[in-house]
Amino acid sequence: MPWSTHTVAGHPVDVYLPPRRNEHGDAVIYLHGVHQNRLNDQQPFLDQFDKHGLAVVVPFTKRSWWTDKICREFDATISAQRHLLENIVPFVEQELGASPPRIPLLGTSMGGQGALRFSYKFPDKFPIAAAISPAIDFQLRYNEGDETIPQMYPDPEAARQDSATLHIHPLNWPRHQFFCCDPEDYRWWESADRLRMKLYSLGVPYVCDLETTGGGHGFDYYNKMASRALEFIVERLGQERRRVG
Repeated sequence: MPWSTHTVAGHPVDVYLPPRRNEHGDAVIYLHGVHQNRLNDQQPFLDQFDKHGLAVVVPFTKRSWWTDKICREFDATISAQRHLLENIVPFVEQELGASPPRIPLLGTSMGGQGALRFSYKFPDKFPIAAAISPAIDFQLRYNEGDETIPQMYPDPEAARQDSATLHIHPLNWPRHQFFCCDPEDYRWWESADRLRMKLYSLGVPYVCDLETTGGGHGFDYYNKMASRALEFIVERLGQERRRVG
């Protein structure tokens, strides 16, 4: 079976191996959304993984928002950020033979903002990130029944201060970033547009699509944009190889 489930530092990780991996042994880390949906039956993503020969690692961190705060629902002793850096990246290196900076990040919704967050905080380690429907201004959920965010932050402003947009460094940014959001995604489109404007004003290179529509927020849209996101990742992996070759 192309999918297998592993346990890494006490937490589940899905691994996808395409029928034939590409000659470079590329592997992608996929960061899931708040509903923790698996990619196992999302055929547009699987088609892209197979087309490009990409192995994919999917760590699960509950509703941690991929932050460096303790989320008790996930783990009482380690944050999602530390888990990815200290446990998942070494797992990818050992099991799949791929190492930073050639481990691209791909994410949807909560995981989309996570992919951007990691690439902004650690641009040398994660210079390639692709975010579909990134839930950037996650502080909007603070008073809407999401139990984990109030546990991690004392108020919505504290959460906003830790959002991906505020982690962009004007002199140290990821070389390759793509993000997209459906204009019908009433909750998250505005924060994606604000991110676009900030990147433009700072002169930080990016590729984005905030015009294509196709289902609002959810896998109808994610699947529609899967080929665009994965083609971006594969193209930029090639650029990184030429850069250091």
